[in-house]
Amino acid sequence: MKILISGSTGLVGTALVDQLRASGHEVAALVRRPSRAEDEIEWYPDRGELQAEAVEGFDAVVHLAGENVATSRWSVQKKAAIRDSRVHSTALLVGALAECSQPPKVLVNASAIGYYGNRGSELLNEKSSSSDDFLSKVCQAWEAQMAPAEDKGIRAVRMRVGVVLSSKGGALAKMLLPFRLGLGGRIGNGEQYISWISLDDTVGAFIHALTNDELSGAVNCVASEPATNTEFTKALGRVLQRPTIFPMPAFATRLVFGEMGDALLLASTRVTPTRLLDSGYKFLLPDLEGAMRHVIEAR
Repeated sequence: MKILISGSTGLVGTALVDQLRASGHEVAALVRRPSRAEDEIEWYPDRGELQAEAVEGFDAVVHLAGENVATSRWSVQKKAAIRDSRVHSTALLVGALAECSQPPKVLVNASAIGYYGNRGSELLNEKSSSSDDFLSKVCQAWEAQMAPAEDKGIRAVRMRVGVVLSSKGGALAKMLLPFRLGLGGRIGNGEQYISWISLDDTVGAFIHALTNDELSGAVNCVASEPATNTEFTKALGRVLQRPTIFPMPAFATRLVFGEMGDALLLASTRVTPTRLLDSGYKFLLPDLEGAMRHVIEAR
């Protein structure tokens, strides 16, 4: 296929582009600077600049672009950047695709399990309701921008991605140094659920969504067995052969990270990949400890 990707230099985007090209697909990237090669198309989401003719002729589009949610405390400006980078870029891209004389057959748009909010031990599937906190509202507005693509007849997939495990970026990469120093431990009471997925399976799930013509709508991009924070902590300690005896109390988490700490570290979201499994996806790394060992050793 001829595939257009935004966010191609991010954690997931880099791995996805490599895998697609290795499989013989032709990949072009949307870039927020003047293009330097034939496989680059410039766009400027913050200025609303993207020409429909620039995205004409692709078989599929993957939209991954968005402000990183975990780089700093959530100021008013940071929260606006998190929301606007997702909502405005998706609206711009979808609007351009809807104007194409030959639109792509499929659009796979990244979303997040933050859609469901803090739900304790409730087991959540794609039919579960959304919440009313900041990240949930961002995800709802983000996903809503895909409607014009569906109206155009494009098969639209909303990939609600969980915590992606990789030693090259994301939450696990940030945990490696303190855990290797023996300073790791559970966060809060440790009972909050982490819905995780390996980078390998994240890429696999996106490719599955691209190639499975029966898959559309919301799809939870998580492994089958969510883990509590305590289980996650102990598994990482075993992999690194280090003790995990230094917990971070909830009050300290909020003191250090503010609202971001509540949303990303203390919230509990127990999600199941019902539609991925029902559509025939086979996980490469279904076991948490095995997945951790694989991504850390692959570094």
